[in-house]
Amino acid sequence: MIDIHCHILPGVDDGAKHLEDSIAMAKQAIAEGIHTIIATPHHKNGRYNNPKNSVLADLTRLNERIQQEQIPLTIIPGQEVRIHGELLEGYEQEEILTLTGTSRYLFVELPTNYIPLYTEQILFDIQMRDLVPIIVHPERNTALQEQPERLYHFVQNGALTQITAGSLTGKFGTKIKRFTNEIIEHNLTHFVASDAHNTKSRGFNMLDANQEINQNYGQHTLYTFMDNAQHILDNEMIYIDEPARIKRKKFFGLF
Repeated sequence: MIDIHCHILPGVDDGAKHLEDSIAMAKQAIAEGIHTIIATPHHKNGRYNNPKNSVLADLTRLNERIQQEQIPLTIIPGQEVRIHGELLEGYEQEEILTLTGTSRYLFVELPTNYIPLYTEQILFDIQMRDLVPIIVHPERNTALQEQPERLYHFVQNGALTQITAGSLTGKFGTKIKRFTNEIIEHNLTHFVASDAHNTKSRGFNMLDANQEINQNYGQHTLYTFMDNAQHILDNEMIYIDEPARIKRKKFFGLF
C-alpha cells in the first residue's frame, strides 16, 4: 500500500516530534501494510515553513535511520502546501516540491474554515504550468461542507482531491464522515491517504478505511484509489470518473 500524505519527518511541523516518533510511525505503517510513504510536511500555512531543500535534507537523515533499523519502508519527498498568492512563484524558485519531487502532482491545502477568493485562479494557474493540483482533505473544510457545489466546480475544472482515512472511519466526527462518503459517492475524490501525524491520536487508519471502501463501494473503487496512488509514483495519468453534484436542501422561511 502507498500512503501519499504523511507527517513523518521529525521536528518540522505538528507531526512526528523527534526521530524516535518517526521510527514508531514507520513501524506502524508497516503493520498496516504500507510499503511507501510520501512525506508531506506543512509549508506556508502560517505556522510552518518547510522549503524543498530542507525537506530533502530531513528526508535523507530519516531514510538513513530507517535503513539502520532495517525497516522495509520507502519514504519519498513531498509537501502539503497551503494555498497562497505566491504559490507558483515558490514553485518556480524551487522552494515548493511536487509529490515525489519529480511528478506533476502538487498538494494544495485550503484553510479550515473558508475558501480564499483567489482559489479558482490559483488552481487554474497551476494547471497552466502543466501541473495537477490535488486538494487535500476537502471533507474537513467547513465552507465546502456547506457549499459542496464549489468542490464539484474545482474537480470539474481539473483539480483532484484526496480524502483522509480517519475522516472515513469517523475519527473526525459523524458530520465529516457523512460528507466524506458523499464525496466518494459523487466521484469527487481520487485518493485516500492517512495524513498521519503520530501513532496515537492521528495514526494511519488505512486498513480500516480500505475495509469501509471495499464494504460500501466495492473492490473496483478501492483498487482505483490504490492504483491512483501508484500512478503518482510513476507520474502517470490518474483514473477519473465523471464528477456529480452533491445537492443540499434549501430551507425557506417566512420573514
